[in-house]
Amino acid sequence: MGVATVSSDQPVGTKDANEVPKPVLRKAVAASAIGNGTEWFDYGLYANLTVILGDQFFPGQGENAAALTLLGLAVSFILRPLGGFIWGPLGDRLGRQRVLAMTILLMSVCTALIGVLPTAASVGILAPILLFALRIVQGFSTGGEYGGAATFMAEYAPDKKRGFWGSFLEFGTLAGFAAGTGVVYAVRAIVGEAAMNDWGWRIPFLIALPLGLIGLYLRSRIEDTPVFRDLEDKGEKEEKATGAFADLFRSYWRPILVLFGLVIALNVVNYTLLTYTSTYLQTTIDMDAGDAELLLIIGQLAMMLLIPFAGALSDRIGRKPCWWISLIGILVLAIPMYQLMSQGFGLAILGFTVLGLIYILQLGTISATFPAMFPTHVRYAGMAISYNVATAIFGGTAPYVNESVVATPGNELFPAYYMMGACVIGLISMFFLKETRGASLRGREIPVAPELVRAS
Repeated sequence: MGVATVSSDQPVGTKDANEVPKPVLRKAVAASAIGNGTEWFDYGLYANLTVILGDQFFPGQGENAAALTLLGLAVSFILRPLGGFIWGPLGDRLGRQRVLAMTILLMSVCTALIGVLPTAASVGILAPILLFALRIVQGFSTGGEYGGAATFMAEYAPDKKRGFWGSFLEFGTLAGFAAGTGVVYAVRAIVGEAAMNDWGWRIPFLIALPLGLIGLYLRSRIEDTPVFRDLEDKGEKEEKATGAFADLFRSYWRPILVLFGLVIALNVVNYTLLTYTSTYLQTTIDMDAGDAELLLIIGQLAMMLLIPFAGALSDRIGRKPCWWISLIGILVLAIPMYQLMSQGFGLAILGFTVLGLIYILQLGTISATFPAMFPTHVRYAGMAISYNVATAIFGGTAPYVNESVVATPGNELFPAYYMMGACVIGLISMFFLKETRGASLRGREIPVAPELVRAS
């Protein structure tokens, strides 16, 4: 593995070398967050419309229709690792900004096209094939989105406040998902249940296109990150995408494995708690669709309000303590909170919100934690590849796995057990994670927290 020394030209305790004016920083934050928001806007739509999409694309399948629709979500992750393998090295060669402009356009177009797809009633089996094809292309584009957005955000943020500013990328995650849920809820309320099931479900998907165009505009109006430009000015960036790829696996396989384990914990919880809960409440607890959507909106708004505080806390106490608290908290409280969810609407809100607020100690710090595990010249590739392979296997499949097992009698609490198992993997990975609070991200060495540099 690369030498674990601080990668900075700045003395410990001085002003951040890459600190930029606040207006520029805010634009960078917005440009990063809106892409993540667009990605999760789609997931919010798909998660809350799972039952309707099952009726439209898998008619006659009865209780299996929801599982087949969620299989479409899982299928979308097949090409996500390939997207990471392609977009990541390109981002280290061409720059973060150029690649992110392409990924947000692809994502939004694919989501909008779902809104104009013919249904099984019109074209038979071709309908689910087209649905799955769009999900796959979208998975390919998102393979470059998150790793790039997190890298972009982290490299623009001041070193001492990376947790706070990085948390706004995940604010975008929650805002996108909550917006998707809110749009579905609003359209259902306006057009009525019958019209929603017939044609109203198309409207939310079409909204993704203007959202993506706004993101494209924001990303095209800002320079690449100061950290990448610094490396480029010194002539130290990768000149060939394959160069970053080879160097990554030869020299940085250990942080790849550590990140893989952390992402398993992060995304099993993420896709179980955020993406699957609406389907779970409707199909397992028989909650009304509108109530399930309202519950998610309330819980996600609470998470959005507190996530910047989680990021700021990691700047004070470190990334690792936040992760320890979150992983252990979910491990202990998952079963009691899922038992609460089955006791009625009010208690379901409480159970979901408690788990969500514990989870934001992970979610609010990943944009500061994950990019800092790699040096600049392989950061985009390291993030994109590690994150997307783990997400494809354990994240995108989580709703389908949960629904398939929960459908078997006696397994109503399986989502809680699934999250607990993932958290155990995350806890094991934590023993090998280096603390990077306050570390500079500049240069070709792995960042290390200043206090660890002084101690050595």
